[in-house]
Amino acid sequence: MKKLVSLLMALTLVFACVGCGASDGNGSKADEDVKSEGVMTYEEYVAAALDSEVVIEAYVQAKQSWWEDKATVYAQDKDGGYFLYNMACSEDDYAKLTTGTKIKVTGFKAEWSGEVEIIDAAFEIEDGNYVAAAEDVTSLLGSDDLINHQNKFVSFKGMTVEAAGQDGSGNDVPFLYNWDGSGQEGDDLYFNVSSNGQTYTFTVESYLCDSSTDVYKAVQGLNIGDTVDMEGFLYWYEGVNPHITSLTVK
Repeated sequence: MKKLVSLLMALTLVFACVGCGASDGNGSKADEDVKSEGVMTYEEYVAAALDSEVVIEAYVQAKQSWWEDKATVYAQDKDGGYFLYNMACSEDDYAKLTTGTKIKVTGFKAEWSGEVEIIDAAFEIEDGNYVAAAEDVTSLLGSDDLINHQNKFVSFKGMTVEAAGQDGSGNDVPFLYNWDGSGQEGDDLYFNVSSNGQTYTFTVESYLCDSSTDVYKAVQGLNIGDTVDMEGFLYWYEGVNPHITSLTVK
């Protein structure tokens, strides 16, 4: 009888654990993103006042730059995105911030020209991994809801390349080096795309995607009138100004 009870208890434990730690294919639990004690949910972070201290847990999605022990990073959890600007980070730790790495960040919520970010931050690496799929926000362009997706990894589909400015001969061109055309290869690329009759300025941020990357070269090869699909991070500067990381001409 004791052996039978023990067997039943063992089977109960086995079945109770079926599905524990289920993965979404990226090494993270698919159905939950439980925050540690004292860590804000994304909703609480959004509600926090500017200049207040914030503590978040999120997953690295892209590294924009490292310089003088400071790192700028895009991060995301399953509810929203975060821009971590000039976060304290050694060069050795920067190498550890691979895509999907979970980090706990303590810093201060700030805003610069519409971009909400975390500044004066420190971080620690935690167990966990998550890589966000690009969320299609094409239909939200021009809407008040778009800003609610700020800093997420997103996609735009079926947009049309418009003239970004003119060259020295007065000819329309599909992109500019720097916002005003004052730059050269290696600088940020600015290009205009339209959807439903409205035109938006998108950017290839050279610290995030330099001139050796496929997306930088793809923008250099654009023609006015091309139809393009894109992915990138929903950055904000005086309005929506996505930092594009991939582009395909249809």
